[in-house]
Amino acid sequence: MLSYKDQPGTQLEEEVITDNALDKSFQLIVWNDEVNTFEWVIQTLVEVCGHNTEQAEQCALIIHTQGKYAVKYGSYDTLKPLCEAITDRGINATVEESTG
Repeated sequence: MLSYKDQPGTQLEEEVITDNALDKSFQLIVWNDEVNTFEWVIQTLVEVCGHNTEQAEQCALIIHTQGKYAVKYGSYDTLKPLCEAITDRGINATVEESTG
């Protein structure tokens, strides 16, 4: 007996099943506060997130003026340790699902 995929003139459609958590993008958000200096936030973004100085300065300015900023995007598993490293330095940060 021929299987469905062996019959002439038919196409087999493959369904790819993935873990939804892996497909979704997350964002690492750094929050403004009245405690940490620009210099400390910039240094942290360079050392923890791998930003260059200019990127880190721009992020710090946006965090200061907007109250928060998504400084990095990626998987939850990638961003969670970065978030912990930032909060260990006394800076407020969260990992949230990306909305766009």
